[in-house]
Amino acid sequence: MAVTTAIAKWFRGKELSFAFGVNLTIARLGPSPRSTPRAGPAPAYQHWQWPLLISVGFATFCVTGAIAYWALEKRAEGKLFPGCGEHGPRRPRRPLPLRHRVLAGGGAVRHLLLRDVPLPDLRREVLHGGPRDEPEEGGFLSSLLTLFAMVFTPLFGLLVDKVGKRALFMMFGSLLIVPVYLVMAYTRVPLLVPMAVMGIAFSLVPAVMWPSVAYLVEQPKLGTAYGLMTMIQNVGLFGFNILIGWANDHWQASVANPAGYTPGMWMFSVLGFAGLLFSWLLHARETGPHRHGLETITTAHPRG
Repeated sequence: MAVTTAIAKWFRGKELSFAFGVNLTIARLGPSPRSTPRAGPAPAYQHWQWPLLISVGFATFCVTGAIAYWALEKRAEGKLFPGCGEHGPRRPRRPLPLRHRVLAGGGAVRHLLLRDVPLPDLRREVLHGGPRDEPEEGGFLSSLLTLFAMVFTPLFGLLVDKVGKRALFMMFGSLLIVPVYLVMAYTRVPLLVPMAVMGIAFSLVPAVMWPSVAYLVEQPKLGTAYGLMTMIQNVGLFGFNILIGWANDHWQASVANPAGYTPGMWMFSVLGFAGLLFSWLLHARETGPHRHGLETITTAHPRG
């Protein structure tokens, strides 16, 4: 929450989406599904204590970076807001307005629908008669999502910063999600194709949505808004993992019964339709009289 709010604070009206994209790229370098198998044979894994020491080293690096950022921020605030508080003259604290809570909550729901729904079981490869006992192949397909997100999120962010049209881009990203799971369930198209499309959609939506919150919610309330979004997102992840697990058990999904995965695929596709609906509602609002500037704010026109 602190990192997200800090990025919104210093890049608002500038290359905000690009900054968020770069941050997501760096964040996804660590949890790549193929990082651990690749690192397994390395000398650092010869003793079980060494990976823990590496983790301690990274944690120390992170703490050092946080302290350095704090010092740099205080110095920058002294130049930008001399003699004032963090955001200029002190204003009385007020709770986050209800309309801002609704906007943040709606953003979290769209993020859950379009970005962080759990993937179907890796054995979805049996839908295409693919390898059944090769976890490396399944890991490679899943890692494509991380790879595409790392590469395309900053690029999409830079594009949005230049042209605006955030709600429209979110609609396009939502639309890409809709056919992906049905293609996996009902066609023999190589899985590389739908996974690549999913990776592009999962890059486009977060590159647009998370930065957009900074234009919907005032700066002093951004931490609350992003915290609310993350809470709703994780509650949804918890519940949907259980739902998909129940569906696979109920329809007895397995290598011997690949059709049992199809209901789960439909659940994901329905979420895609719901995400498209939310995006359309956002686009309708942003092209109406009560717009917030999501379609018009660019680096060239920071006030829309």
